[in-house]
Amino acid sequence: MKKTSTRLADGRELIYYDLRDDTVRDAADRRPLDRTVTTSEIRRDPLLGDGVAIASHRQGRTYHPPADECPLCPSRGDRLSEIPDSSYDVVVFENRFPSLAGDSGRCEVVCFTSDHEASFADLTEEQARLVLEAWTDRTAELSHLPSVKQVFCFENRGAEIGVTLQHPHGQIYAYPFTTPRTALMLRRLAAHKEATGGGNLFDAVLERELADERVVLAGEHWVAFVPYAAHWPYEVHLYPRRRVPDLLALDEAARAEFPRVYLELLKRFDRIFGERDGGEGAAGEPPTPYIAAWHQAPFGALEEFGGVVREDFALHLELFTIRRTSGKLKFLAGSESGMNVFINDVPPERAAERLREVASS
Repeated sequence: MKKTSTRLADGRELIYYDLRDDTVRDAADRRPLDRTVTTSEIRRDPLLGDGVAIASHRQGRTYHPPADECPLCPSRGDRLSEIPDSSYDVVVFENRFPSLAGDSGRCEVVCFTSDHEASFADLTEEQARLVLEAWTDRTAELSHLPSVKQVFCFENRGAEIGVTLQHPHGQIYAYPFTTPRTALMLRRLAAHKEATGGGNLFDAVLERELADERVVLAGEHWVAFVPYAAHWPYEVHLYPRRRVPDLLALDEAARAEFPRVYLELLKRFDRIFGERDGGEGAAGEPPTPYIAAWHQAPFGALEEFGGVVREDFALHLELFTIRRTSGKLKFLAGSESGMNVFINDVPPERAAERLREVASS
């Protein structure tokens, strides 16, 4: 992998990640951009303790542009985009309309490929490995920023999820605090550790799932399963068999196997409702919408969580879709949105069975 860092016309950082070591990246951003001005701030909810990002400048962000005006495609001729070069393998840049900025953290965009019509599932294993290396590198770099406590790499896919740019891409949020979801995991982890005299909750969960009927896909170094209490109609958790706190701690064997396992999972998601090869399904539906979310341990000491250390946390990816059946979406209505109590219409055992049924030949 070759890494080349440069700056856009408004001062934002952009980084190329290339498969070839002899690739030269010297194209300049020719757009007449003013310096980026953001209004992001974090406000704390006094009743729940949650941090809420207030970012009014995001109202003006690019919204569903036509394909020939996509800001994530390479720049070619007089058509200038966020990526100055005429091609790229993987590129990461600071978001022009960030939810978090300055002392409130940082937001970055990760473009998986220059092919506008592709999806992550269309990548080769070599390309998927390069994305993994980019996620890992950005996690390392962002962890050194004084305002950053936790790094979150994720992909939103599909208009149903709220994606406003159709080019295959993901995002990285660097939060200035431990997120509420992670804090809940750490508290449960601490309680289990105390109750069992040092046992690890993640290890116990993985052992239970490996012995049950919800395993979807198992490799030598990774295992994917539908969790016992899945919140979403089709939800898969992907764990390395060897517990590590973050992407930085993955060994070479796990890195090498990840692309094959993850690409297979994504392809199965595109077959759940009848789609084939990422195309439309029998009911004319677009490819399966999903969120893919990496959960990593926060950086720094974790004294507030009762004896838990970073190494107790287990890196894992959670992949889920909001589509519950062909032509129907799972909406977060009263119970979910009002009380955070999920109601799942698809039994996890059936979801796992379906995901095994649609395995590629």
